[in-house]
Amino acid sequence: MHFGHFNKADSKMDITRRTLSAGAIGLTAAAMFPLRGQAASSEAEISDGLLSRTDFWTALEAYAFAYPLVTMEYTRRVMTNVAKPAGTKAPMGQIGRLRQYPDASFRDVTAPNADTLYTYAFFDVSKEPYVVSLPDMDDRYALFPMLDGWTNVFEVPGKRTTGTGTQTYAITGPGWTGTLPDGVKEYKSPTGMVWLLGRIYCTGTSGDYDAVHKLQDAVSLVPLSAYGTTYTPPDGTVDASIDMKTAVRDQVNALSAVEYFTLFCELMKANPPAAADAPLIERLAEIGIVPGQDFDASKLDVLLQGRLPQIAFARIMLHFKDSDGDFTDTNGWNYTTKTGLYGTNYIQRALVTAIGLGANRPQDAVYPTSTKSASGIIHRDYEGSEEYVLTFPKGQLPPVNGFWSITMYSAEYFFVANPLNRYSISARQDLKANADGSVDIYIQNDSPGKDKESNWLPAPKGKFVLMMRLYWPKEGNPSILDGSWVIPPARKVS
Repeated sequence: MHFGHFNKADSKMDITRRTLSAGAIGLTAAAMFPLRGQAASSEAEISDGLLSRTDFWTALEAYAFAYPLVTMEYTRRVMTNVAKPAGTKAPMGQIGRLRQYPDASFRDVTAPNADTLYTYAFFDVSKEPYVVSLPDMDDRYALFPMLDGWTNVFEVPGKRTTGTGTQTYAITGPGWTGTLPDGVKEYKSPTGMVWLLGRIYCTGTSGDYDAVHKLQDAVSLVPLSAYGTTYTPPDGTVDASIDMKTAVRDQVNALSAVEYFTLFCELMKANPPAAADAPLIERLAEIGIVPGQDFDASKLDVLLQGRLPQIAFARIMLHFKDSDGDFTDTNGWNYTTKTGLYGTNYIQRALVTAIGLGANRPQDAVYPTSTKSASGIIHRDYEGSEEYVLTFPKGQLPPVNGFWSITMYSAEYFFVANPLNRYSISARQDLKANADGSVDIYIQNDSPGKDKESNWLPAPKGKFVLMMRLYWPKEGNPSILDGSWVIPPARKVS
């Protein structure tokens, strides 16, 4: 951080500095001060020493800036390290298709959804374009966001943006020039790495599963050189050295500063930073980071090398509390509408990477989460032994053009076994309205009674978490996008 370049962004950094000195430095004291015999005054002195160093702040910025690209690479490695598509994995350049919603035994991914089936692929457009073909969805809700290596959603064909008819796109990489076949529209990726993360709405019934499977099978991905031919992709290469068990976030966080920035610089060769990143890029040269070149570890102070990763990740997570308006907290619900496109808000991009990799643009989806009941002055953790009710007043169901749902998760963000095999509740449950037109959602472990089970979201016996999904939220009044629609609280029934 160069104090000589004060601007609005620098003022925000100053707030983060105060938070960090009080929060992250304390959180990471064990990493920073491993010698138990050191006095508290020595710890404070070392903390102040770090906080006054410009290369320390530059390194923190660099870590947050790099976090999405490094995390995307580790995600790509794990998700493509198979010979053939299966489950949540598919080789590079091949389509993977999730065929059904997970049940309560599923532990592969936290916060799974039971609203849309994923159709996905990682592919590399640095050497040649890839062609994505979408079938006629017959007015069914679907979206096919395409993320670059920095997690920005650079294009998102689908019902909201391009309709549901047959569509064909060539995804071209940085610097590509050429001629495309008739009827093929160019989408230019800013990076060589592309993650297609398509979602197709499905009710979860056997008949609807069949219909969506046919649509999934009609989605195709081929290299431009193979377009129009009978193309069979080669088997993927399985790399036994890739850790397939440890969570990606834990793998990234375990990297030393030198390992982290070495990989980052290597990735930037095919995944260049944006033009708007130029002011930060200029500063990063101070610590050995130059796009297109290998990392020069000699320019990163040895003292920082050992301490940086843990402090930097703590700072990313502290953005929850010091978000400068990036998150909204109301009635026990917390959400952000700053996802999918981040500009130069690098700390927000890093935080969303850490907690919700693959997030859509807010115009496509917003994901409010609630871990506490908003009953009375003090908000308390949800407990399945209690009974809660969430009431939507008449005419005030979530305002969406797509659909909405509320999903029940355990405290660990997994589905919860229940007698109805119901993991989320939405309009497809044929919700019953009260006499005044309002709609109550009953959130509890025991059945609220047969006459109310249509509106029952079963909870575990212990702690739980609620997540609302609003796909294609309406714009205007009311809308969650501008705060004119406020999510009602889930109140404990006294």
